[in-house]
Amino acid sequence: MPGMRLRHLAVLLVAFGCVLSSMTGVPTASAAPGFGSSGGNPTVRVATFNASLNRPAAGALLTDLRSGVDPQARTIAQIVQMNRPDILLLNEFDYYPDQAAAKLFAQNYLARSQRGAAPIDYPYMFTAPVNTGVPTGRDLNGDGTTDGPDDAYGFGAFPGQYGMLVLSKYPIDTAHARTFQKFLWKDQPGNLIPRDYYGGNADLLRLSSKSHWDLPITIGRRTVHLLASHPTPPSFDGPEDRNGRRNHDEIRLSADYIAGGSRADYIYDDSGRRGGLAPGSSFVMLGDQNSDPADGGPPGPGVGAINQVLTLPRVRDTLPTSRGAVADSAAAGQTGHRTPSKYFTADFSKPVPGNLRVDYVLPSRDLPVTGARVFWPAPGEPGHELLPPSTSSDHRLVWVDLRP
Repeated sequence: MPGMRLRHLAVLLVAFGCVLSSMTGVPTASAAPGFGSSGGNPTVRVATFNASLNRPAAGALLTDLRSGVDPQARTIAQIVQMNRPDILLLNEFDYYPDQAAAKLFAQNYLARSQRGAAPIDYPYMFTAPVNTGVPTGRDLNGDGTTDGPDDAYGFGAFPGQYGMLVLSKYPIDTAHARTFQKFLWKDQPGNLIPRDYYGGNADLLRLSSKSHWDLPITIGRRTVHLLASHPTPPSFDGPEDRNGRRNHDEIRLSADYIAGGSRADYIYDDSGRRGGLAPGSSFVMLGDQNSDPADGGPPGPGVGAINQVLTLPRVRDTLPTSRGAVADSAAAGQTGHRTPSKYFTADFSKPVPGNLRVDYVLPSRDLPVTGARVFWPAPGEPGHELLPPSTSSDHRLVWVDLRP
């Protein structure tokens, strides 16, 4: 893969230059090379992966990860080890306090060779509460109960289901991290809340179905803001299109945050700080956005919502591709999609909605890009055996290589 030798050199230098604390994400003294360093300009690989490491009941993921032999966790870890990202966002990784599940996955799976793949260590990690499964105490869907998954701030059977996790070889400046879990949907000007559906409950709704995070990551002498999110899928609703509308507005929050200035004046984080990214900030927006630029369902705000970000002047769309998506789509006889199959990142039910492009790694234009790929091996290519129907995920890992 491009930059493999340089990235291996970077990993060795990080290992010598960093003190491996208890993987809390707290910055430590580091001479890690990176942007603006004089240490050889290594490639930094940034990736997103909806790993589907979620479970139907609280505590179930902890049990599976403690065993060290969970088939799905092993496959997900092997995919990570094969692609070797330096910074990785995992979507649909159940949240537990004190990084309990995150540490088990790192120690029992990533740090151990999976079927001959080289182990990989991440000195820094970040995870935080999400809205999925957090009860509102209200009957949001009108079924006469207040304790169903649809009655939570974000759809979920228990608090933390479908959470997010960031793993990094570079220090995460947790002291300046911003989270937007509790931002209210009503406080976004021009929001698309279906008030006829939610009635008197509309004003208590939070916008993020999980959360939005801004994590400053120190790479050499430069700070890169990792903008992580996982908007709700624009489906599983009715004619009110509540999920399609929410997906649109969740992605709009990211777009407004990146645009900054007066466009982001309405945004406040969980500590009360207002506004978006400072002018000139370097960033990478990433995550399962559940939005294809052109396809994905009946007309509505949820279709093409990602274009709110893709059309921003500050954003570079690196258009990662794979041969596997092309082969899979052809074998399934998928036709009618406007997004070319080489860009697909998820293998959804066929024929509808079929394969789509929904996972993104979008750097700011000041960060030079040396490569981008969707890990979707075609038949006969290494790693093809890790894809469904094996136990892994219906999404594919997507990476972008950056270099100063």
